[in-house]
Amino acid sequence: MSKVKSNNVFKKIAKGLSVSSTITASTFLHGPPVLALGLTKLFGQSKKVDETNIKLTNSWLGINNWLIENVLPETEWDIYVDEQLDLNMDGRYLMMCNHQSWVDTTVNQYFGVSRMPLTRFFTKWELIFIPFVGQAFKILGFPMMKRHTKEQIAKNPELKKRDLEEARKSCQQLLSQPFTLLNYLEGTRFTQEKHEQQQSPFQNLLKPKAGGLALALNILGDQIDALVDMTIVYPDGVPGYGEFWLGDVPRIVVQLDKVPLPEWILQGNYEEDDAFRAKFQQWVEQIWHEKDQRISAIKAKYASE
Repeated sequence: MSKVKSNNVFKKIAKGLSVSSTITASTFLHGPPVLALGLTKLFGQSKKVDETNIKLTNSWLGINNWLIENVLPETEWDIYVDEQLDLNMDGRYLMMCNHQSWVDTTVNQYFGVSRMPLTRFFTKWELIFIPFVGQAFKILGFPMMKRHTKEQIAKNPELKKRDLEEARKSCQQLLSQPFTLLNYLEGTRFTQEKHEQQQSPFQNLLKPKAGGLALALNILGDQIDALVDMTIVYPDGVPGYGEFWLGDVPRIVVQLDKVPLPEWILQGNYEEDDAFRAKFQQWVEQIWHEKDQRISAIKAKYASE
């Protein structure tokens, strides 16, 4: 191995150790207070406790962002925000995004921590049993969904109504504070294999699942400030989490657009009205076609540079 290569390997190891040790230390610094304060909610809700936990979480995210800006200077960020999108820390937003890598969540946090309220997303109720992680999701107000299987619902249709009511309660809890509720409409990370299995009509995306967005709009739609479409593109290839934190991602492109909400969108019942469901799905697919074209244009722009 040449001296130059040896030095590069050493720098990579040193960077990896410094990043991982800083994130670990930060997690141990911020995690226990969040969990301890969360236990006090067993005796009643407290707005002050919620605000303190959010401040602690944003502090943890802030350290991650400091690492990104100071330890990973190799990564160039190109961020574009729709002029019609007035983002602030006191807003209430629904956000949808394409999903390619675990890095997507870090990208979302990097952008949002100083521009938008803490980002939350739907999580499965079963995660509550994962030590620390599940409890943190619950304490921070992530909507936790109890979902019965299709087989269980077929035997007892009332379970579907129960699931929807649980989802409604989870979403309504967000209304006591500013929030950003994120929905990855594809439901899973994009891979070429999944794309081919689905026979997706989109070049850069999997088929969108409209049900979660319909549910969130039904519950929160008349009380949100905007429906936001975040598009994330990695022009040099989709990275893994380790690659990102080692500084091996040359460029990340983020574009945020405001999605206008038609008047009819808040007036139907997605679960029970077949005509409304079909119209809603067509509306989502049109958004997805526009996103697909946007991604292709971004890739073409950076490929020509």
